[in-house]
Amino acid sequence: MSKPLTYTLLFFVMMIWGFNVIAIKVLVENFAPVTITAFRILLAGIVVMLILGIKKEFRKVTRPQLIYITIGALTGILGHHFFLSVGLTATNASNAGLILGLVPLMTALAAILFLGDRLTVLRMIGIVSGLIGVSFIVMNGEGSVGSISRGDLYIFLAVVTQAVSFIAIKRATETMDARLMTGWMQIAGAFFLFVVSAQLEPDGLATLTTGTPLAWIVFLASAILATGLGHMVYNKAIHQIGAGETAIFINLTPFFSLTGSYLFLGERIMVEQLYGFLFIVTGVILGTGALEQSIRKKKKKRMAS
Repeated sequence: MSKPLTYTLLFFVMMIWGFNVIAIKVLVENFAPVTITAFRILLAGIVVMLILGIKKEFRKVTRPQLIYITIGALTGILGHHFFLSVGLTATNASNAGLILGLVPLMTALAAILFLGDRLTVLRMIGIVSGLIGVSFIVMNGEGSVGSISRGDLYIFLAVVTQAVSFIAIKRATETMDARLMTGWMQIAGAFFLFVVSAQLEPDGLATLTTGTPLAWIVFLASAILATGLGHMVYNKAIHQIGAGETAIFINLTPFFSLTGSYLFLGERIMVEQLYGFLFIVTGVILGTGALEQSIRKKKKKRMAS
């Protein structure tokens, strides 16, 4: 794919991911949260595997790869999506979308802690800025400053578990295709979610019979477009234009979540949310090293010219 096409596709993926927070909010209000999440992730994994099979890019996995897939499934699928679905039953979609914007920043922090990435002054400022941003949102969780929403804390845990999973993904994708890793993680993670849902939601399957046609349309769009195809496009973009440049696009998702929650759910946008959004975007740009990478590229171009 050309760079303009990659950028265009990334823009649409970020829009879909931003609106997907609203979609998940709708799903957890119509079905048992963990049960419907398990089905959503399973369908996404099947879609990914079918596409890889059609393109003849399906491969067997080795035992070391299987270990990383399991770790990724436990953190990035079971942990992330469990906390996300349960969290959205106790907070609004706008807060969730803003907090989820911390994912690139938390991933950068995990890389510093577990992979030995260098911690620079700008990255440290970015991490602090991101945490200040999420504090604006979390401390306004119940509608008054000083209160903390349980749902917001669950969403933050969803961010942390996904960041940890990206470390496993990074290790695994050194020897296997990122899209294949995504498909296996989703299928394995869906199994783990089914096990948890059977314990926490014994009547979860019964709620599937009560869903409206609109809720099922939202389910299909979320599973296929956002969770399945969206992750495939994002992983492909990382391979083509690099992780730093791709991560910058993540800043669009909180914006779409915020506007989508206002347009589709009628949620009120708070001043504290806007402050949090600005701090989080600043934190992601600085904390992920995207700004430093851009500066280095410009210096190289000047030296080469």
